[in-house]
Amino acid sequence: MADRGQSWPTQQDESAIIDLGDVNDRDDGSDYETDMSRGPTDGSGKGSLEEDVRKRLTDNVTQMVWNAGTQQAKRAWSLYGNIDILRPYFNVEPHEVRTRLLQSFLPRMPSSEKQRAYRELYGPLMVVFTLIALLLFQMKAAEHKVEEGTLMGTAFGVCFTYWWGTAALMWFLSYVCNAHITSIQLLSLLGYGLAGHCVVILLGTLIHTSHDHLFFYLLWAVFGGLSTLKMVGVILSRTHGKSQRLILSCTIAAIHLLFLLYLHFAYHQIVEDLSRVLDSDPVVKQPEVVNNVRTVSKDS
Repeated sequence: MADRGQSWPTQQDESAIIDLGDVNDRDDGSDYETDMSRGPTDGSGKGSLEEDVRKRLTDNVTQMVWNAGTQQAKRAWSLYGNIDILRPYFNVEPHEVRTRLLQSFLPRMPSSEKQRAYRELYGPLMVVFTLIALLLFQMKAAEHKVEEGTLMGTAFGVCFTYWWGTAALMWFLSYVCNAHITSIQLLSLLGYGLAGHCVVILLGTLIHTSHDHLFFYLLWAVFGGLSTLKMVGVILSRTHGKSQRLILSCTIAAIHLLFLLYLHFAYHQIVEDLSRVLDSDPVVKQPEVVNNVRTVSKDS
């Protein structure tokens, strides 16, 4: 009876037991495959934590670099866009500009003391604009023609290219030769030095001779030479070493005087040709056809 009291498992129960076992086996297999796909870990999720930390750290560094670059770009834009930065270089009185223009024709002997080099750009810029106007007047008087561009653009390009290009070249040589002068001082020095070019071009255009260039060479030697000696004296007082002084003084003197020669012979030669034609007596030549006719009439 005891044996009869014990219930034997039916077919439905056995199937249920077998199904649960299969589910457990499947779950174990899927977990194993998932663990193998994640890689070897110690069972505490340390691998996924390291990946999250690495990803967050990369995102934070990228964001920091982007923010730093954005701030520097905004700072640079505000720096160059702020007009107050240029105000000290243009804050000058008219009588100071007049005095400095006169001093540009008064050279001083180089000595152990540093000669003053100004840090303002108003006077030099006005001198450059004056030179552009005079050069434009000279080109129009000479009936100079430009194939590409305009006369105004040519005058601007020639004057500003000389001013900025020579200043950049002299700044590089000053850096190499260890001269104590800044780029702003070089721009100011070269700008005031162009006052001699303005005087020479003005007088050479208004009072020009057709027989020779003696008058121009006299102006070139006096006004161009005085302004050149002024610049050479300032640079020599701020340079140590004989070879360095020789390099800087010869370079700036040659470029400054040759530029004045270029302005004269490039745009003033046509004016002299025109004046030579106007000053000469007109010679009327009879056509050959008329002469032939007269010759025939005489023979007949």
